[in-house]
Amino acid sequence: MTWIGKTIGIAIVLLVVALAVALGAAWRFRAVFAPDPTSIARASLEAVREQNELVPFAARFVAVVTSEEKRFGLSAQKTLIMPGTVRYAIDLSKLRQRDVVWNSITKTLTVTLPPVQIEGPEVDLVAIREYGQGGVLMALTSAEKDLDAANRKTGQAELLRQARDPMPMKLAQDAARSAIERSFALPLRAAGIEATVVAN
Repeated sequence: MTWIGKTIGIAIVLLVVALAVALGAAWRFRAVFAPDPTSIARASLEAVREQNELVPFAARFVAVVTSEEKRFGLSAQKTLIMPGTVRYAIDLSKLRQRDVVWNSITKTLTVTLPPVQIEGPEVDLVAIREYGQGGVLMALTSAEKDLDAANRKTGQAELLRQARDPMPMKLAQDAARSAIERSFALPLRAAGIEATVVAN
């Protein structure tokens, strides 16, 4: 073998070694510095849990209820119009690591949320309206007081019934999912990770 052949052979060997070293260095660099979706999701989970409570949606409802009393052949009736606001909340402190799952194949982060809870109703006392008839019975007995108590109790129950209807519950759940998906997606995007976040 001539010195030219030897030189070429040595050059090839050195090239292979250099390539191996470069590939090894690149792999180690990626292992150390490449963003880890699981670590980012874990950090996001801690940040979300620190908020304690998420109120993604609130709604205002109006209850219209009527109660009637009959005594001594007399009758009295009162109608109550009661507006109230209900908040829909999620207890974020209940989120656990098992509720956040990363799928490396589909590049999807799935977050399982606690159920939406209804808080309230907060009755708008200024906007309450009452209408009644049967003043004689109300003047002579405790009928008016009893009617007011019955209306207030029934009115609050009616506000809660409206709040639990499928449509406002769906709106609240959709709003909660959107808020949580953003909370987990933004850190992933900031780290340059293309991922889909699905909250359910």
